[in-house]
Amino acid sequence: MTTRGPAWAAQVEALAAAVAARHGLTLVGVDVLGEGRRTVVRVFVEGATAVSVEDCARVSEELSRALDLHDPIPHAYTLEVASPGLDRPMRSEADFIRFAGRKAEVTTREPIGGRRRWRGRLAGLEGNDVLLDADVGRVRLPLEVVVAARLVVEMDDLREDFERGGRAGS
Repeated sequence: MTTRGPAWAAQVEALAAAVAARHGLTLVGVDVLGEGRRTVVRVFVEGATAVSVEDCARVSEELSRALDLHDPIPHAYTLEVASPGLDRPMRSEADFIRFAGRKAEVTTREPIGGRRRWRGRLAGLEGNDVLLDADVGRVRLPLEVVVAARLVVEMDDLREDFERGGRAGS
């Protein structure tokens, strides 16, 4: 899992993971946006089934108390707890394996094959490379240069998922 932000974000991640687990949820990641009093700490959780607003509220309340107790953040902040959504970011090697077969957008730090932004169907992970079936065929994107990756949800995918009785995004 990748935590984005300052050094104290790792402590927030550890607290958030423990709180999420107590509620039967898994921590997807922690993003820290802004600085100083305008800092937003955004925590993403998921479960075996859809995450409800009530789940997020319970995690937020308990995590807020834990953050008050441990006080890892040296200034005022706003805490947000949410599910990662259908167009969820992919942060770990496991995500690229788990979502193989799904459509995705991947951005790299440096150009590969003349471009930094790729869109296609995930074909998994091989060694340290993300495999993506793009408009130019299968491309290998080294994990170390991937700066952002997220699932792409299209209406046809949602309809198909709904007709199968499945959960979109899984």
